[in-house]
Amino acid sequence: MSTRTHKSRPLRPTTGAFVRFVVCGGGVGLASSGVLLLLHGRMPLAAANALVTVVSTLIATELHGRVSFRSERGGWGVHLQSGLTVLVSYAFTTGALLGLYAVRPAPSVLTEQAVYLSASALAGIGRFAVLRLVVFAERPVAAAPALRRTAVAVAA
Repeated sequence: MSTRTHKSRPLRPTTGAFVRFVVCGGGVGLASSGVLLLLHGRMPLAAANALVTVVSTLIATELHGRVSFRSERGGWGVHLQSGLTVLVSYAFTTGALLGLYAVRPAPSVLTEQAVYLSASALAGIGRFAVLRLVVFAERPVAAAPALRRTAVAVAA
């Protein structure tokens, strides 16, 4: 199950999961950045960012479960568990953009995108930790209770 590097040295499971997480999350993040640009003039930035964050997190959660963590867990329960990362990502990226506008009222698109993508990357690292350690963590399988002599006698 471990992935190999060029020198045939096995990658640790966390490293492989993180690489897959970055590829999936980075792709969704770049697409989100483009959508945010399209929505920027059509609605308030905070509303556009909220919409983009919610939709992209739903998509990314599915990708991360299936691809990044190769988990069998799914469904709305997983999305609800990862919902807190939506709030953190939204607050972090919006705060970064509002901070930028406080410092520079009319930043260039390049500066705006650099701030947004940087904040998204930092939020993504936190998201990886929460998803790996909480949402998609392997759950121990409960052992079947041992049969006692009286249970066997009654069953017979």
